[in-house]
Amino acid sequence: MLPAPRSIPLPSPLPLGSTSRARVRRHSPSGRDRAATSSNLSPPRGDLPPRPFPPLPPAPTPASAPGHSSSFYSFFPSGMEAAWRQVPGGRGRARGRATAAPSSGNGFPVRGAGGGRERVSASAAGPGSGPGPSPGGAAPAAAAAELMSQKKFEEIKKANQAAAKKLVEEQFSSSSEEEGDEDLEGKRGKIVANTFITYTTQTDGDIRELERTKQYMNEAFQAGAMTCLICIASVKRNQAVWSCSGCFCIFHMPCIQKWAKDSQFLVSSLTDDDFGKRDYPWPCPKCRFEYKRSDTPSRYYCYCGKVEDPPLDPWLVPHSCGQVCEREFKPPCGHKCLLLCHPGPCPPCPKMVTTTCYCKKAKPIPRRCSAKEWSCQMPCGRKLLCGHHKCEHPCHAGSCPPCPRVSRQKCVCGKQVTERSCASPQWRCDQVCGKTLPCGNHTCEQVCHVGACGECPRSGKRFCPCQKSKFSLPCTEDVPTCGDSCDKLLECGIHRCSQRCHRGPCETCRQEVEKHCRCGKHTKRMPCHKPYLCETKCVKMRDCQKHQCRRKCCPGNCTPCDQNCGRTLGCRNHKCPSVCHRGSCYPCPETVEVKCSCGNTKVTVPCGRERTTRPPKCKEQCSRPPTCHHTSQEKHRCHFGSCPPCHQPCLKVLEKCGHLCPAPCHDQALVKQTGRHQPTGPWEQPSEPAFIQTALPCPPCQVPIPMQCLGKHEVSPLPCHAVGPYSCKRVCGRTLDCQNHVCMKECHKVTETAACTGKNKAGPECLQCEEGCSKSRPVGCPHPCVLPCHPGECPPCVQMLRIKCHCKITSLYVECRKITTADEKEKNLLSCCKNQCPKELPCGHRCKEMCHPGECPFNCNQKVKLRCPCKRIKKELQCNKVRENHISVDCDMTCKEMKRKASEIKEAEAKAALEEEKRKQQAELEAFENRLKGRRKKNRRRDEVAVELTLWQKYKYHLLPVCAVAVLVSAWYISMA
Repeated sequence: MLPAPRSIPLPSPLPLGSTSRARVRRHSPSGRDRAATSSNLSPPRGDLPPRPFPPLPPAPTPASAPGHSSSFYSFFPSGMEAAWRQVPGGRGRARGRATAAPSSGNGFPVRGAGGGRERVSASAAGPGSGPGPSPGGAAPAAAAAELMSQKKFEEIKKANQAAAKKLVEEQFSSSSEEEGDEDLEGKRGKIVANTFITYTTQTDGDIRELERTKQYMNEAFQAGAMTCLICIASVKRNQAVWSCSGCFCIFHMPCIQKWAKDSQFLVSSLTDDDFGKRDYPWPCPKCRFEYKRSDTPSRYYCYCGKVEDPPLDPWLVPHSCGQVCEREFKPPCGHKCLLLCHPGPCPPCPKMVTTTCYCKKAKPIPRRCSAKEWSCQMPCGRKLLCGHHKCEHPCHAGSCPPCPRVSRQKCVCGKQVTERSCASPQWRCDQVCGKTLPCGNHTCEQVCHVGACGECPRSGKRFCPCQKSKFSLPCTEDVPTCGDSCDKLLECGIHRCSQRCHRGPCETCRQEVEKHCRCGKHTKRMPCHKPYLCETKCVKMRDCQKHQCRRKCCPGNCTPCDQNCGRTLGCRNHKCPSVCHRGSCYPCPETVEVKCSCGNTKVTVPCGRERTTRPPKCKEQCSRPPTCHHTSQEKHRCHFGSCPPCHQPCLKVLEKCGHLCPAPCHDQALVKQTGRHQPTGPWEQPSEPAFIQTALPCPPCQVPIPMQCLGKHEVSPLPCHAVGPYSCKRVCGRTLDCQNHVCMKECHKVTETAACTGKNKAGPECLQCEEGCSKSRPVGCPHPCVLPCHPGECPPCVQMLRIKCHCKITSLYVECRKITTADEKEKNLLSCCKNQCPKELPCGHRCKEMCHPGECPFNCNQKVKLRCPCKRIKKELQCNKVRENHISVDCDMTCKEMKRKASEIKEAEAKAALEEEKRKQQAELEAFENRLKGRRKKNRRRDEVAVELTLWQKYKYHLLPVCAVAVLVSAWYISMA
């Protein structure tokens, strides 16, 4: 019984609000599972209490947690929970963090501080954070929201900057990443090595026995290292698995269950009699270790088999429960494994026992239980099987080897003597014994034998050839035939021999029978001794269920398929070498070495995983020769593909100036290929741009050299390749000969002559002023100066100017200088056309004045006619007097009498029309009353009232025009009088 492991005090608990297990894993340098074993797996020594866990280093701080390995807590036993796991309610992943989240001081937690959900309870929010309104609660809430948004923005900004920086660094060199991964791998390798080093120290144990356990341990810590051989896929830490107890290979739980079910079905379906009844075994896909039907895995257990459905814990080995293994060692020694639940076989027993050597001559010494058998290297001295010599080998295990010496030995019969190995004293020669038998008539015919020869085989009672009669005869006489029929069963198994008792074999059966062929489909009459095979080929499927039997006259027991399976295995590299079978093929047993570019570093993976396995990272420097003009390339690690671009300075001597090229090496620059096939239309997809690697010429020399521009405006440093006369791109600015403009040409060379001694004087290379005169003209002169740009005053303008007269009808032509120099009175005379003004006066008559400026005078003397309101009286008066004095013409008595008569006629007409309307209404009313009384149509005429028309009503249409003519005639006579 092993003592329980000692508990070890742990460091201070990790701060709940600062980091978490999931966060440490997420920010690990390489992005993979960084759980690694620590040196806490050391087995105990001798009979001392086990000390499986040395003192642990301090817990990782929030600042250092992302960069540290999680190996410190990978192998805690069940009784040694870390402090952060012992907090009530904090066992799950990222559970219970909101309670420890720091507050921003106003009742709101800072985003990201707790690492969990950003929910604020009523107790954690502080007073005044309830649903009701509180004084001063809106402003802190807005401030907190703004603070959280700003912090979120800063985090995203930093993350983007870090990602961009990392991308730029990866494009130039991946040495920093490789060094980081190598450092982590080195630390993990040292931890695993320190874990198992105590198994081989002090007793010179064999480290090779631990390699298998180390390999499984390393694969468990590396993401994607464990592979399911059934589906050729990686085994993830959150998937249910099953481990074979023979080869310790790990498979997915659904994969191994389907494999076991298919294997049992294929084996049991070969015979229909016991299909599904017998307990057929199923083999492991890798080691072919057979399991019973009851051993088919149905539940997911940890490696040691103690915990069902072990929870996923990033601080433990994947699929491990974290408890002490306690599995029996193989071969059993009475002790149990002291490691925490682990994959692979248990390491050799580390217990210390006192034992002696194989030959029991040496003094007992303490040794590891796994290496308790040892040799003292002294001669064995035990007597060998030959009985004459002793074992001369050093102290060894098991039986002594055969005696290696040679001696002369007789054969079993003693006729021959020869030199043979002392380890095999008994041997037989190849001679017949030849001794006389007890009968005295015959000799022994056995080959070299031990013991007596025995009695004569011809002595005693003997049977006749047909075995029906028995005779007692001397051994010198032969047994005679009895004369009875032989009656032995012939070879056909149906008929018997009909000959007399005879010596020798019976003859062939010659009877004719009706025989069925072997498959039972045809019959034929033929001799019994001849077999009958028809030509019908069997169409049944063989056990592989793929190929037909095709054997002639098959009795039904079709032979197993003898063709090769030939199906491509899951590795996609090899084909199944087995005989054609049903179901899935066994996984490919081959392994493939994935090597780095130089081949010095390699890893062994199952066949088929080499396509998805990342090549190992080699620590050697790249040994490829440089592809540029440099004698040596930049140091970088072994890699695949082409070497990274050379970033050393070119340092070639430039031919034109002799300076050294400072640009990075450009012997292998990527240039976009031009002149490729262009798509013929929108239906054709454009091809990706192709880049070719070519050497580019050195860029122009950029060494600065001071130079003065052509126009002597400035002195600027120019690149060496551009040294020479240059233009500063400014305007020349020299004054031209016209004294009005400057040279607008770009900075150019100016030849200094006697005429242009000053700095601002234009030279012969400057522009000649070709512009017109741009000086201001006199007021009112629209014509430009007829001279080109000139110094001094412009000459007077003599061009004719077209103007309109005051009345805007006639166009006049006057010299421009007269208009511009004339005063207001002269301008009015020049603008007059000497014609009558065409404007209308307010009274409607034309102005009688000559063409003049301004408004027309109101002095109209033209006569106009005025009438009375009835238009009968008419008078003529001057227009201005009529408008000034408002003179009017009134109607006289005659006009009034004519108006009175006209009004009387209108009243009479209105009265007659009214009476007519009343008569019609009365007639309609009577007709309506008659219809209501139900009278017939023929009586209606009798009931109608006859209305007699008056003279006026009868002749009014004739009298009205006559009266109107009479009135007009009388009015005319009155007016004429």
